Amino acid sequence: MESTVLTTIKQVFLIGIGGIGMSALGRYFYHRGVHVYGYDKTETFLTRQLASEGITIFYKDDVKQVAPQFVEDPSNSLVIYTPAVPKDLGLVNFFQDLGYRLYKRSEILGKISEAHFTIAVAGTHGKTTTSSMIAHILTSSNRPCSAFLGGIAANYNTNLLLADSDLLVVEADEFDRSFLTLHPNIAIVTATDADHLDIYGDANHVLESFHLFVGQVTKDGQRIVKEGLQLPADIRYGLEKSTGAYATNIEIKNEAFYFDYKGYKQSILAIKLGIAGKHNIENAVAAITVAKLLNIDDDLIKSALASFKGVKRRFEYIVNREDVVYVDDYAHHPEELRACLSAMKELYGKKEITCIFQPHLFTRTRDFIDEFAEVLSLADVLILMDIYPAREQPIVGVDADWLLSKVHLKNKYKLSASEVLTYIDKERPAVLLTVGAGDIDLLVNPIKEVLNNV
Repeated sequence: MESTVLTTIKQVFLIGIGGIGMSALGRYFYHRGVHVYGYDKTETFLTRQLASEGITIFYKDDVKQVAPQFVEDPSNSLVIYTPAVPKDLGLVNFFQDLGYRLYKRSEILGKISEAHFTIAVAGTHGKTTTSSMIAHILTSSNRPCSAFLGGIAANYNTNLLLADSDLLVVEADEFDRSFLTLHPNIAIVTATDADHLDIYGDANHVLESFHLFVGQVTKDGQRIVKEGLQLPADIRYGLEKSTGAYATNIEIKNEAFYFDYKGYKQSILAIKLGIAGKHNIENAVAAITVAKLLNIDDDLIKSALASFKGVKRRFEYIVNREDVVYVDDYAHHPEELRACLSAMKELYGKKEITCIFQPHLFTRTRDFIDEFAEVLSLADVLILMDIYPAREQPIVGVDADWLLSKVHLKNKYKLSASEVLTYIDKERPAVLLTVGAGDIDLLVNPIKEVLNNV
């Protein structure tokens, strides 16, 4: 039975609608016939998509743009916000002054999940790809599901899947402890590395939050946890030998990854994965284990994983020719960077790898400065951009120059966006990687054009 908070509304306003999670909620309500309005400070490809689908979006913090019905009939209206927006935003104060209770995105997702058999994927990295894999396996195996994803699934070109089904796949976000609104039937935890320390303070509080998350699994539910994580589990998974489910016989053939699945219930041999990287094989092991719990046929699982195209900005091939390979990735934590660079070296280690990295957040750069420096040193050539501040104010002494000074590479540079394009046009790198969670994605198409201008 769905919450009355959701069944009685006729209009919804989303503050920060351009975020990946918020945009999925906007699409969900619009599909239900609700009038959807939203605000975001910046127009992006995603907000333009939402507008083309029929959602009304504003880009100025101007209360005069708010539709009159939100004032006239608050009982039929819902206002949702993301914690990423400033607390002094005019729209936030406007709705609060009208007496609205403002809901976090995670609260609404929790209420939606109450009416479904919920598969929730959590982790400081790996959750977007793993949840997208699970949704693709289910959809491809005639077990339709709804899914709220933290990225644009390339197979479907959306972050929201809707189906007339009891099954729901959700990406469970640890930021601001958002995932504690969920009570999943199946929970997967891919990683518990220290992150969001501006919210949590230290690594122990991050781990404590994950303990609370797995503690909310339903009484007869299953907790699928990566090998080595200090969390209670019903099934553990990993690479090579694990106490539960694992991948073995991993090999690369024609730049594609193959592996055998061993463990829960039975073995599945010679699985081809549609995306690259051992870290994604590990994600696939978790996804396969969920599929086996739901009694999906092995051949359907194999077919789905072979056809899985990944998630936009997760090891996404932008250019893939004999003379040049260009991959773009969202990695913004040292361990995500390590996984991404390791995959590049496994595939293209005989060639020089040029990495362009835009650090995300001053606090994250400060807290993991040595880890970032170590991982970035895996590249052959490093181009560092200025730190993307997002919600933060600058911190004295924390900048890209400090990080660059700690990287042990001969070929390392700090460049602006325009200088990056000039460098690529001149040097024509054979293997190129762009990584970061800020606005580095705005460079992807310009870089592609430069590389294609042979």
